[in-house]
Amino acid sequence: MPRKKRGSKSRSQYRHPMNINVGMFIFAIIFFYMSFCVYTYVKKEKIQFYEVVEGDIVTEHGYTGIILRQESVQYAERSGYIHYYVREGKRAAVGSPIYSIDETGNLSSYLEKKNEDNAILTDDNLTEIKRLLSSYALSYSDLSFEGVYSLKSTLDASVSEYVNFNTLENLDSVIGQNEIVFWQVTAPISGVVSYAIDQYEELEASEITSSTFDRTGYSKEITKAGQMIAASEPVYKLVTSDDWSIIFPLTKEQAEEYTGKTQLHVIFHSRNLEAEGGFSILTGTDGNLYGKLDFNQYMVQFISDRFVSFEVKSVQADGLKIPVTAVTTKNFYLIPVDYITQGGDSSDMGFMKEVSRESGVSAEFVPAEIYNSTEEYYYVDMGEKSPFQAGMVLIKPDSDDRYQIGPTDSLEGVYNINKGYAVFKQIEILNSNEEYCTIKKGMSYGLSVYDHIVLNAETVQEGDLIYQ
Repeated sequence: MPRKKRGSKSRSQYRHPMNINVGMFIFAIIFFYMSFCVYTYVKKEKIQFYEVVEGDIVTEHGYTGIILRQESVQYAERSGYIHYYVREGKRAAVGSPIYSIDETGNLSSYLEKKNEDNAILTDDNLTEIKRLLSSYALSYSDLSFEGVYSLKSTLDASVSEYVNFNTLENLDSVIGQNEIVFWQVTAPISGVVSYAIDQYEELEASEITSSTFDRTGYSKEITKAGQMIAASEPVYKLVTSDDWSIIFPLTKEQAEEYTGKTQLHVIFHSRNLEAEGGFSILTGTDGNLYGKLDFNQYMVQFISDRFVSFEVKSVQADGLKIPVTAVTTKNFYLIPVDYITQGGDSSDMGFMKEVSRESGVSAEFVPAEIYNSTEEYYYVDMGEKSPFQAGMVLIKPDSDDRYQIGPTDSLEGVYNINKGYAVFKQIEILNSNEEYCTIKKGMSYGLSVYDHIVLNAETVQEGDLIYQ
C-alpha cells in the first residue's frame, strides 16, 4: 500500500457565508416606492382650481346696422360743370354758398390748369383721407367686396374736392381776369353737407325689412367736383338734425337679453368711439325683430356712412364670478322641512328613520348634510355613499306622520375644495357668457369670496381628495 507522506493534510475549498446587507435592501425598497410615487404623481391628471372673486361680466355682441337721419336731397337747377364750396361733413347756414354751376366750362379749365401747377393737399386733407382708409380697413369683409368701388369713388371725389377747395379760396380775385361766368347756389336750409346719395334718404324705421340689410346691390353716388351734371340731378344733401338712429337685426334670444333696457353702451371700433344710445325694440313689416339705437351726437362722424358695424357692451349683474367650466348639476332627494330634527346627544341636524327590528319598530337618528332648502323641502345627497336611499321611511318629530324618500330634484353647483376634498355647493346663475358666469352671492348653502373650486367639474366627483 502506498504510504502517506508525513505532514500532508487533506484540503477542501472554503466557502464564505452569504451576508445580506439589510440597509441596502431597505434603501432599495424606499427608492422604488418613491420613484413609483413620483411617477404616479407626474402621470396623474392635475386638478386645477379657481379662486372665487367678486365681479361682473362684460359681454360684447357685434352687429351691422343701417343709419337713418333727417336728410334733404338737393337737385341741380341747371346743367353744367359743378364745383363745391363746402366740404363733406361741414355745417352750412341758410343762404351760404354750396356749389356753383359753370355752363361754359371756363371755370373748369381754370381749375384744371391751376391744380396741375399747384395741386396741394393740406394736413387736414391727408388726415381725413387716412381716416377713410382706416375705417374701411377695420370694417372690410370678403362678403362685401363691392365696398371697394364705393371707397374708390369716395376717395376720388374727396381728393378732387380738396384740391378745388384750396384753389377756390382765392377765386374772387381771378374771376374777372379769366372771364369766368358761373351760377352760384346757396343752401335753402341749414344743415350738415353730404355728397353721398344712395336712395335711402327717405327710409323710415317702420319700413325696415331683412332685405334692407342686403348690400349686394347697394351703391352710393358721389358727384365729383368738375363733373358735368344735368338739370334735376341730385347733387348733395343736407342733414338737418343732430339726431340719428341705427336699426339692426335681432334674434329672439338677443331681444330677450335686452328686454327692459332703455340704454345700451355701443362701441364703434372703426371710429375708436364709445357712446350711450337710447334703445328700443321694434317689429319690421316682415315680422322680424330689430333693435333701434338713438343718438343726439356724433352724427357728423358717420355722415358718409349708411351701414355701420358696432358692438354692444353689456355689464351683467354684480355677484361672484366663476368659470363656466366649473358648473355642474347634481340630483338630490327632497325631504319636507317639518322632518328635520337635532341629534339627541349632539348638535348635528338630521332626520329620524324608521328601523324594523325583531323587537318591533324603532327610530334611528341619521345626520344629514343640507345642500339647499326651500319653504317646503330640504335637499340631501342621493349618491352611493349617502345614508339616505329611495324607499327609506322617515318619522316626523313629535308626530305619527311618515314620509317615504323618493321625490328628487337637481341643482346647479360647483365643487368646493376648501377642506381638501370635493364638496358640492349650490349656485344661482345670474348671467353668463362663453367663459364666465355671475352667480348670486350670500346664499345660505353657496359660495363665498376666496373659496377654492374645481376649475373643470368633469374631472372630479363629490368626495374626491384634492391635492392643491
